[in-house]
Amino acid sequence: MASGGASAKGCLEGAAVGGVVGHVAGKHAVLGAAGGCAVGSHEANKKDKQRAAQAHASDAAAAAPAASSAPDTKK
Repeated sequence: MASGGASAKGCLEGAAVGGVVGHVAGKHAVLGAAGGCAVGSHEANKKDKQRAAQAHASDAAAAAPAASSAPDTKK
């Protein structure tokens, strides 16, 4: 799982947006960037966990028919 990469990307994107918003809102670009980084990292980690859960679910669904294709030995 590459949560470090997702976290870094989320931080950069959030910091860019937060910096602009903070600057426009009253010359608080640094504060906005810090807050944006925190929120962006959180959202990126959340998306990363959702993708991992979906991949796990699809792997389990793909393996289920293979397990049930065994011949029935009951008579």
